[in-house]
Amino acid sequence: MLANLETLVRRYDELNQLKTERALGIMSRYGQQVFRLLPVLLHFNHPLLPGYVSGEVPHGIWSFIPDEEQQAFIDDICLTANCSGGLSTSDRSILGLYTMGSTSSIGQCCHSDLDIWICHATGLSEERLELLDHKCLLLSRWAEQRGVELNFFLIPENKFRQSNSAEMEGESCGSAQHLLLLDEFYRSAMRLAGKRLLWYLVPLQYEENYEQYVQGLFARGELQRDEWLDLGSFNRIPAEEYFGSALWQLYKGIDSPYKAVLKTVLMEAYSHEYPETRLLSIASKCWFQNNEVMSYRLDTYCLMLDKVTNYLKSIGDMQRLDLVRRCFYLKVCDGLSDHAPAWRREQLGQLVSYWGWSEEKLHHLDRRRHWKVEEVKEAYAELLDALMQSYRNLIQFARRNRISESINPEDIGILSRKLYAAFESLPGKVQRINLKIAPNLSEPDLSFIQVPHGRLNRAGWYLYKHSLEPIDIIGRAPLEFNSYISKLAAWCYFNGLLTQQSRVHLFNQGSDLHIDNLHQFCRDLSTTFPVKYPAASNLALSRPCEIRQLAIFLNLEVDPTSHWVGQVIEFDANAADVFSFGRNQECLVGTVDLVYRNSWSEIRTLHFRGDEAVVDALTTILGKMHQDADAPERIEVFCYSQHFRSLVRARFQQLLAECIDLRLARDKPRLVKTLALGHEKYGIFFERRGVSVKKLENAVDFYRHISHNKLDHLPLRLDKTHSRHLPAIVDAYASEGLVQFFFETQGSGYNIYILDEANRVEVYQHFSGNKDDLVQGVNRFYTSNHERISHEGAFINFNLPQFYEIINQGGEPQVIPYRSQGPSREVG
Repeated sequence: MLANLETLVRRYDELNQLKTERALGIMSRYGQQVFRLLPVLLHFNHPLLPGYVSGEVPHGIWSFIPDEEQQAFIDDICLTANCSGGLSTSDRSILGLYTMGSTSSIGQCCHSDLDIWICHATGLSEERLELLDHKCLLLSRWAEQRGVELNFFLIPENKFRQSNSAEMEGESCGSAQHLLLLDEFYRSAMRLAGKRLLWYLVPLQYEENYEQYVQGLFARGELQRDEWLDLGSFNRIPAEEYFGSALWQLYKGIDSPYKAVLKTVLMEAYSHEYPETRLLSIASKCWFQNNEVMSYRLDTYCLMLDKVTNYLKSIGDMQRLDLVRRCFYLKVCDGLSDHAPAWRREQLGQLVSYWGWSEEKLHHLDRRRHWKVEEVKEAYAELLDALMQSYRNLIQFARRNRISESINPEDIGILSRKLYAAFESLPGKVQRINLKIAPNLSEPDLSFIQVPHGRLNRAGWYLYKHSLEPIDIIGRAPLEFNSYISKLAAWCYFNGLLTQQSRVHLFNQGSDLHIDNLHQFCRDLSTTFPVKYPAASNLALSRPCEIRQLAIFLNLEVDPTSHWVGQVIEFDANAADVFSFGRNQECLVGTVDLVYRNSWSEIRTLHFRGDEAVVDALTTILGKMHQDADAPERIEVFCYSQHFRSLVRARFQQLLAECIDLRLARDKPRLVKTLALGHEKYGIFFERRGVSVKKLENAVDFYRHISHNKLDHLPLRLDKTHSRHLPAIVDAYASEGLVQFFFETQGSGYNIYILDEANRVEVYQHFSGNKDDLVQGVNRFYTSNHERISHEGAFINFNLPQFYEIINQGGEPQVIPYRSQGPSREVG
């Protein structure tokens, strides 16, 4: 037995050395520097070194001795600072430093990020761990200055021996996956410094009795306990993790779609084998223990490719198999170029030959850096279809096996809303199609062509990536269609087609839009919104959606003042009402276009026209603000009228500001604002749960509506035993378009307040069931119900309900995101 252990230890060290050489061989010069110096910077915590934090920062890596290059760096630092004593530490809080993920695999690229696990001793205080976390943040910034993305994960030694309650933050998957994370770590880990990993030495036949076998090794003295890191074992993954992991991989797909397709299909393959799932970590361990030489079977990406290939072949899905192979090829990203290491070129060449790909197919994939919008649209649709198919297959797996999700309600809500914001296709929403698929989609020419009603083609606006010259545009297919032009222009801008260098052309057949105004609109759009903006924070995603930045464009398509040619206009600047102008009482606002960014980092557009365009736009904007919301950070109003442009813009801006103040007023339960619009009068009614508008025929009608206890459009539906008023904090949090659950503890039970997408409410009192069971059941219903269709007719994938807890803090009710009520668990 001892000889076998010695062989495995030697093999472990040789494999680790080979992985290290392969990883360094693909990195840039700065990447190599960061990689080699990391052990030094985490072993010592000294003011001379990057990442220094004062205080009792956990540092010191077990048994770390600097190599020649690392020692030279330390000596140079000390020489520069005239520090003759060198650097030393007696701390040994860090048990080991390891890379995981694509590093050292065929999937690693020159720009791949580094995911580093810092495995530390159990029992470090929360205050010391916060200091270590801050040190990691400083080191990540230091690496970023060198063009290297560096992600740290603090892993206590006992993390995988207990339930997971880690919170999702940044690159951390929180509760979305637990043992699946250990599975990925074991199949891809490379030791940078510190203890070797014990798991690789335990024979497969002892997986079921892992703990007893390991204890025997230590008891017999065959291994020394303090020389090995033991994160534990598993013989299968709990089925509950598949759904959370699928959501997490879909979320990662926003930035890495090719990798995400591979990993979501892998989850599908795992679930297909359930309950006898053959984990990739087990497969790699089997090869390691029974073979002397390095093989593609020890490469984490090749293992994944083999697994999903066999699965897709077994179910006869050759279409997704072809996509998976293309995803693998593009993830490897260097293609078969001369710059790739020899082992990589050889391995890729063998795979491409086995797949039987044509030269034309290879040429198309190798030209990805030159792809334009047509190729990106095709790739986006294909990738999204594959991700959604895996997602739905995993949901069906969960339903068949009556699985309750292990992911906590707060994390599932945040993940689903990240995915909703990134992938859900809704009318008016600007869909970002270039998920790092191609680097540059800019076009030199963009043409907007209007087709009026009564023609063969659908009435509306068509977008082309050509000039209007007949030789350029005849026979070309349009890129996009929409009923209003602002949506098309916004789609071009936020997807990078429209730049300052683009030439914009207009063929107008019925609207009042002039080419100069179209050019001005494009400039206004670009000066108001950046093309790129920060991703939504987890805090924002745990709250109702709010408008953050709003741009309003008046009279872009219909301008009532452009038809005044030859007319004499009587104008009194002091008495002019642009909403009921002159003796004809004409509304000078013909169309209202909205473009806004919300707190979930979506870009939405809306278009209003007709006699009630102004009140429709106002009530829509106000309806997207719950009463306790913050006002938008920035509001811009633009006007393209031929006459009275400044007056129309200023009056609309004033009206909007007044309405927003009334909507967000916290001290008045009921407010109403009247507005003359053309020949009609309207009342805009403000209540805690929403805003509605009524056309007012006369004064009696007006006062009758004011005296109503509630608005007709906002019915309050209570159960028969309910006699209390709805808590004000629930009213204040009401948000259109979402289903919201509020739990309020009452004695041994709790009350449930449910607001649907239209803010109608149901109340259930003195509920005594288990909250976790209720939340899981509701989530299962919403993820498995294929009949959920939005009002505009689009299928809804990710708009899961939000769950909140009403608590009392300092005598005041507060709303916080609901988290699992399970037993207290240590945060990893």
